Amino acid sequence: MIRTLDDDQPTVTGLLIDRGEIVRTGDTDLLRKQVGSRAEIEDLGGASVLPGLTDAHVHLQHYALGLQKVDCETPSLAECLHRVAERVRGTPQGEWVLGHGWQQNDWPDCDGGIAGFPNAGILDALAPDHPVYLTAKSLHAGWANSTALRLAGIGPRTEDPPDGALQRYPSGEPTGILLEGAMGLVAQAVPPETGASVREAIRLAQRKMWEFGLTGVHDFDRQACFIALQELHQAGELALRVVKNIPVEDLEHAAAVGLRSGFGDEMLRIGGIKAFADGALGPHTAAMLQPYEDDPGNRGMLLLDREQIFEYGRRAAEAGFPMTVHAIGDAANHEVLEGYRSLRAFETHSGLPNRRHRIEHVQLLHPDDLGRLAELDVIASMQPIHATSDMRAADKFWGERSEFAYAWRTL
Repeated sequence: MIRTLDDDQPTVTGLLIDRGEIVRTGDTDLLRKQVGSRAEIEDLGGASVLPGLTDAHVHLQHYALGLQKVDCETPSLAECLHRVAERVRGTPQGEWVLGHGWQQNDWPDCDGGIAGFPNAGILDALAPDHPVYLTAKSLHAGWANSTALRLAGIGPRTEDPPDGALQRYPSGEPTGILLEGAMGLVAQAVPPETGASVREAIRLAQRKMWEFGLTGVHDFDRQACFIALQELHQAGELALRVVKNIPVEDLEHAAAVGLRSGFGDEMLRIGGIKAFADGALGPHTAAMLQPYEDDPGNRGMLLLDREQIFEYGRRAAEAGFPMTVHAIGDAANHEVLEGYRSLRAFETHSGLPNRRHRIEHVQLLHPDDLGRLAELDVIASMQPIHATSDMRAADKFWGERSEFAYAWRTL
């Protein structure tokens, strides 16, 4: 059975494909009669066929390279450490050991550090002679050992970047946990991947994504990824349809050369301008109107306010781009909506089309804001996996506010 998602003809038994395009659907015998002996017949033996899925928010380079890293998405801290130790044993002394996917909220045996996080000392015991850097599943926190901190030049006197923070002991000594923009302090010390290695990693990762049913993605990685995608496309090896979003810090460069949303072709085209309004639930950096239930002094990190969002949005709209802003906490979503309210008024006053502005994730809204995405015609780019992966953490850290989390039907 072939499911078409066409209400007039929801299922068919055959597809007619000409040079990579589906040109007709219908009854297999009838299609055979129409094309005669010219057609090659592919009998799927009764298997079901579904349209390809598009993942509207991926970090393609990070995912592809992550397939080569230690898989830290484990049910316990002990299992994560076991995997790291195995990789350390097989890695020459002094070389970096990289991993991804840890989530301290899922580890019942992780309770010795600050706010339930692990620390550098745990990794030091496994890897005294290797720099180790493991990124969280959320991509909003990093965990480094002492060797990695030293190579990155991080110590008690290191100042927090404006868009992030080093978690510290009361003495001021870094614990090894880096939040938001502070992750860049260690990331820049990691030897960069070559263009060829990024390209090859993405080429190989495509097959893994096909296995999930993905034939299209909206990508939010940066320059090296975009270059690799273009090179794969030119070589005829890009087999995912990719909408490529541009980081907000490159907005002026894109506008200066006349780039616009939609430029490209069916396999690779330009999307919107990506910005971050806050962090994430797991590391307690999502910006909240009221403090976290387990951390009364913490309301997360608001990285952009409504005025900044409007200014970025105004410039993007003038240059032909929609905005796509990451917002998870209720305070961040409120600021984005306020910025978009001003942006919609600007578009109308200036005679510009209403761009397809998005909010990425939209995990928690204040009840007063639940109807505003519809009012402002803003796209809720939400990821269902967050509802299942974060539901226990949301109940624990947001409490009764979680009633208004992941509210697809209401939005």
